[in-house]
Amino acid sequence: MHIDSLVELDRRAVRASAEVVRRVTPADLIRPTPCGDWDLAALLAHMTGQHRGFAAAAAGRGDDLAAWRPVLAADPVAAHLAAADQVLTAFAAPGLDRRRFTLPEITRAPDFPATQAIGFHLVDYVVHGWDVATALGLDTPPLDDAVLAAALRIARAVPDGSERLAPGAAFAPAHQVPAGTATFDEILLLLGRRPGPA
Repeated sequence: MHIDSLVELDRRAVRASAEVVRRVTPADLIRPTPCGDWDLAALLAHMTGQHRGFAAAAAGRGDDLAAWRPVLAADPVAAHLAAADQVLTAFAAPGLDRRRFTLPEITRAPDFPATQAIGFHLVDYVVHGWDVATALGLDTPPLDDAVLAAALRIARAVPDGSERLAPGAAFAPAHQVPAGTATFDEILLLLGRRPGPA
């Protein structure tokens, strides 16, 4: 897939997740999420840090571990929305297809082509948008078929090895995918989530 198309799909995934985050109130921050022991405050801190980290990686500074730290902000919603704008701006920079991204949380390679790194970011925000919606008791964020098709290709390629059992792993071990499973649900199952009504 051409990088411009992938950047646009990622933008749509990020915007959909951001619209769900806008619904979060201070009282919601203690809600449990599908992400292990994280409450909603911890999930938002992680998501905000990831946006900032990917933005740094797009600018050639992905090896700066400080850029990836969870962001514990006084206003976590505003911090998240600002970080979402930051990463989308970074991904829109000219010449991105010629860059390689250092992603310190993924240790199987020293760096990654831009298209692969942006693909990681895309699938992360498809899933995290669902995580936030589930914590809030909301419907799944609306994502078009092109976004879901791209996310499914990436989810099918994510290794399902012992690294998923390590502390802080991005995804839990995959669940079995029954025949006829809807695309969004298959993405969630492949990445260790249990889809169901919010």
